[in-house]
Amino acid sequence: MENNNYQVNISAEELAECELSWFKGEIVLIDNLKTFKEVFPRLSGSDVLGFDTETKPTFRKGRKNTVSLIQLSNTSLACLFRINKIGFPEELIDLLSDRAVKKVGVAVHDDIRFLKGVKKFSPDGFIDLQNYVKVFGIQSSGLKKLAAIVLGFRISKRQQVTDWEAEQLTDAQLIYAATDAWVCYQIYKKLTNGYDI
Repeated sequence: MENNNYQVNISAEELAECELSWFKGEIVLIDNLKTFKEVFPRLSGSDVLGFDTETKPTFRKGRKNTVSLIQLSNTSLACLFRINKIGFPEELIDLLSDRAVKKVGVAVHDDIRFLKGVKKFSPDGFIDLQNYVKVFGIQSSGLKKLAAIVLGFRISKRQQVTDWEAEQLTDAQLIYAATDAWVCYQIYKKLTNGYDI
């Protein structure tokens, strides 16, 4: 499994030279339980999913907001669950607790901690790319740098500090959120050469 064909790190200059890319598959925003029931089965057959969360930013010291959005993606479908609108459905909790389904993300410990603030559950099957990439000699840990090192393209983080609890999310927010989860999936698949380890 060890592969030293990847750069250890990447400079800001090298990163800027990478072509910008984003998720171009189907994005489904799930903001009601009817849509959840219709779409969720399309994800439940996946054995690997890219994972991320978004939280409404707060600019007050000591104040933390709860998770607004959970993103899960495979190669062609990104589901964006608006937790602030639909709650934390049992089927979603079951998926996040299923050891047989790998959920791949960056800094997943923080995401899980915030999710447990919404509802207590027993997470399982999570892979944190920040640790996983070390096996391949990669020292960078941020998603933007990992995408450039492993996949050869750059992703935008411009929407990161936006209002994830707005009544309507913008197209830019949807693409950003889908891209973050999808890139985690793609990095894992590339590192494992398409094989699940």
